[in-house]
Amino acid sequence: MILFLIGLQLGVLIGAVFCIRYLRRELSAEIGPKLKRMQAQLDSLEAALNLAVLTHYAELSERLPPPRSPVS
Repeated sequence: MILFLIGLQLGVLIGAVFCIRYLRRELSAEIGPKLKRMQAQLDSLEAALNLAVLTHYAELSERLPPPRSPVS
């Protein structure tokens, strides 16, 4: 009887290990394309923000008066 219980526990443990490995592999395969798409969207957003900031700085530099020459 004890041998049967030990075998049963060992079988459940091995089954759980295989199940967890399978689930981890499937979840990582499923989430990979979503992460790539999100990264592409973030890159696009970053480029748009960089363009907006550079445009703003260019407009500010046009409004500034020319620098004065040092008085000697």
